[in-house]
Amino acid sequence: MLSLGKKPKLTFKVDALVDGKPINGPFATLLDGPTIVSVYMRNNTSACDKQAAEMDKNEKAIVRQGFRLIAVSRDTCASHAKYAAKHGYKFTLVADPEDLFSQALDAIVEKSMYGKKYLGPLRAAYLFSGEGKLIGVVPKVEAAAHGKQLLEAIAAAK
Repeated sequence: MLSLGKKPKLTFKVDALVDGKPINGPFATLLDGPTIVSVYMRNNTSACDKQAAEMDKNEKAIVRQGFRLIAVSRDTCASHAKYAAKHGYKFTLVADPEDLFSQALDAIVEKSMYGKKYLGPLRAAYLFSGEGKLIGVVPKVEAAAHGKQLLEAIAAAK
């Protein structure tokens, strides 16, 4: 995983749902101030839905701390649009089917499902300064307590 204080290379292009509108551009342009990027696997799955709901429930408190929220998954931008509309999410949702964000943070790990091993993104959250430097990490997301984890990570980073 990328060390704290380092600035990852986030020049790769992504599709994202920002303020309800689809955009395409370099990931780095989404970090226009202190930002939390939370990685999850898929929309409309139990644990991921809990993780996203916790982000939504705590978004105002996170914004009051000076951070904005971005959620990254392998889903398409069209899927994100339906997901955001269904749940009323206002935070940015990024489509990253090739796990480029996690690769940039050296956070691709071996996983196992039904005895089959594969590589995938670490389900984690990353705090970035306004300059794009990594200032904090939640290395293991607890879906049902993710909002609390994010607020604790902000307090620890300050």
